[in-house]
Amino acid sequence: MAKIKRILVVGGAGFLGSHLCEKLLDAGHDVICVDNFFTSQKSNVASLLGRTNFELIRHDITLPIYLEVDEIYNLACPAAPGHYQYNPIKTMKTSLLGAINLLGMAKRCHAKILQASTSEIYGDPEIHPQTENYRGAVNPIGPRSCYDEGKRAAESLFMDYYRVYGLNIRIARIFNTYGPKMHPFDGRVVSNFIRQAISGNPITIFGDGSQTRSFCYYTDLIDGLIRLMENDQNFIGPINLGNPDEFTILELAKLVQKLLGVQENFIFKELPVDDPCRRQPDIALARKKLNWIPKISLEEGLSKTIQWFRQIDISEFRPPTPNY
Repeated sequence: MAKIKRILVVGGAGFLGSHLCEKLLDAGHDVICVDNFFTSQKSNVASLLGRTNFELIRHDITLPIYLEVDEIYNLACPAAPGHYQYNPIKTMKTSLLGAINLLGMAKRCHAKILQASTSEIYGDPEIHPQTENYRGAVNPIGPRSCYDEGKRAAESLFMDYYRVYGLNIRIARIFNTYGPKMHPFDGRVVSNFIRQAISGNPITIFGDGSQTRSFCYYTDLIDGLIRLMENDQNFIGPINLGNPDEFTILELAKLVQKLLGVQENFIFKELPVDDPCRRQPDIALARKKLNWIPKISLEEGLSKTIQWFRQIDISEFRPPTPNY
């Protein structure tokens, strides 16, 4: 019989965190969800509140918290540029102080801890696709640096706790992920496009739409995170988790409109500062170490996501910041 673990998911009421909580609960584990509900909302975990092995705590991880756990998933931090730039100092604190507080807890509890890092640590990459040994091209003083450098600093802290204390860490570099339970105003390109198209509005494209991204459906990503945490090879990462299929932003917009059966209609605006031109993960390491490869195509995943967006009442969702 598999051991029942006490697992802490920080940022657990967010898009990915809520799905992760549900997956871990279904596996029989005791799950503690911690979230400050800045860009997430309680409705994401409302269906879990009645489960005896689930606990929800409203807390800001920039402040210490003392719990007894076996594993920690750190998913805390706004992930969309409009949101993390709304309060950049708070964003940096979330990555830095959050990592310090959780690493301290993991050290005290002898717990395994996973850092949800990001493809943004590669910045506007000079190599393509991006491999884990690429050090990135990040502007340390630009408007995106609060997130990019915050995540890079967190990775540095994780590695130092590993080298100094032998802490059992994992580092996952997550590329664009999407799916049901995305906040309609989370500022991500997929949710923006679907929300605009469903409402009958033109899709807003920054730049000429030739910049590329790689989109991973949430079920594949959650599977990758759990495989990384549970791997028994003592493999700590960092490791890329994302779908290697590359699409231009314009291709994504056209596919969303095609699946919704609406006419192509776009508004083009100036590209934001430091917006990456290309983004595609090399997942050879994930294949080798975790036997992991994404299974859901973009068209299939978008269809499922659009179906969820059709079922919700967007008016019930509050934009977390003015920048969405």
